[in-house]
Amino acid sequence: MIEEYAGLPTEVDVASEFRYRQPIIGPKTGVLVISQSGETADTLAALREAKRKGALTLGIVNVIGSTVAREVDAGIYNYAGPEIGVATTKAFISQLTVLALLALFFGRQRKMSPVTGQRIVKELKNLPALVRAILKQNNEIKKLARKYKKYSNFLYLGRKYNFPIALEGALKLKEISYRHAEAYAAGEMKHGPIALIDKNFPSLFIVPQDSVYEKMISNIQEIKARGGPVIAVATRGDKKIGQMADDVIYIPKTLEMLTPIISAIPLQLFAYHIGTLSGCDVDKPRNLAKSVTVE
Repeated sequence: MIEEYAGLPTEVDVASEFRYRQPIIGPKTGVLVISQSGETADTLAALREAKRKGALTLGIVNVIGSTVAREVDAGIYNYAGPEIGVATTKAFISQLTVLALLALFFGRQRKMSPVTGQRIVKELKNLPALVRAILKQNNEIKKLARKYKKYSNFLYLGRKYNFPIALEGALKLKEISYRHAEAYAAGEMKHGPIALIDKNFPSLFIVPQDSVYEKMISNIQEIKARGGPVIAVATRGDKKIGQMADDVIYIPKTLEMLTPIISAIPLQLFAYHIGTLSGCDVDKPRNLAKSVTVE
């Protein structure tokens, strides 16, 4: 979002790896750390490394007064309220929303036109209505979970804005249903993971009608040709997907940059229902802690 709408070069790092790669940063670099709790050990270590090298440090944090909130130069609170479940969902959605607002702010400071900015604001204001439309499909998603809970392995695939959402969907399924799930950028599918595909290995595609839609269609055809079951998260009204996928969860249309906020929710619900139908405690998954305080 920040690169496309603000023209700022942006890299995404895993916090636990950041300081060990000797990052080339300095006073002209901004380092944005994201943490629900504000106490995550590896994120704090990355933040302190950035400060040591003189970078501007920014934070997106949910817990007011937390360590990250106190140590960054400036930041934004999520105001999502207390997280009860270990496998955060509302904090993740609010983080995406804050990042969209940040991209909008940076964009308007640089090259973004007022018309584009107003369009993004209008779509952001409409997001609650779109989320409610997805939540109304909760029973259908539960039926889908009941159908697929017999499987032990899942592949999640997305491109561009929705590759990170594939990662989120697979993570949630692992965390709260204890199924093996892995996510790939869909363009990398043929570089290895397609070898796993058979009738017992479902693939979940995030395939809204966006700038990489046709590429995703090609990936679905590759999976179907190998007998793999396909679940698709697709834009409402997309009849082509209905003819190709075994099952479809439809999401409302919005701006491409905001589709991650919409597409994450059915994946979280899908994981939630597989977990509960399997008798798992989805609020307190085994071996997980609410705040990761060691590296």
